[in-house]
Amino acid sequence: MRSFDLAPLYRATVGFDQLADMVDRAFAADVAQPSYPPYNIEKTDENAYRISIAVAGFSADDLSVEVKENALVVSARKAEEAEPRTYLHRGIATRAFERRFTLADHVRVTGAAHADGMLHIDLIREMPEALKPRRIEIANGVAAQKDVLDAKAVN
Repeated sequence: MRSFDLAPLYRATVGFDQLADMVDRAFAADVAQPSYPPYNIEKTDENAYRISIAVAGFSADDLSVEVKENALVVSARKAEEAEPRTYLHRGIATRAFERRFTLADHVRVTGAAHADGMLHIDLIREMPEALKPRRIEIANGVAAQKDVLDAKAVN
């Protein structure tokens, strides 16, 4: 496996600690990520996303969706059956799982729905007004000089 030295990133930036830590975790994580349950992440609008997780065999009561410190945590635990069943073939896995998704700043979960064996989690990115681009009006030379002269006259 490759090893990356992120020391230059730490020396040349301020305030990007979280990004560098996330890159460190991504490279340090085991290559064999769990594949259960399968999921999709789709972009539904310019600032909207949907995570769809296949949760066949789980009811809405068996599922848990939580947001903790910029992480979306989806977990499931199947309740014990009152009477045990005898399967000739068991192809639908209902084992417990926990799946984590790291959320970017200003991304929040707007809702979750369980239907037809799928758990859909909707997210939206809300940019604060301070971070949105804004247009700065450029004054022409005569108006700018007049404003400077008016300011000097007041002082």
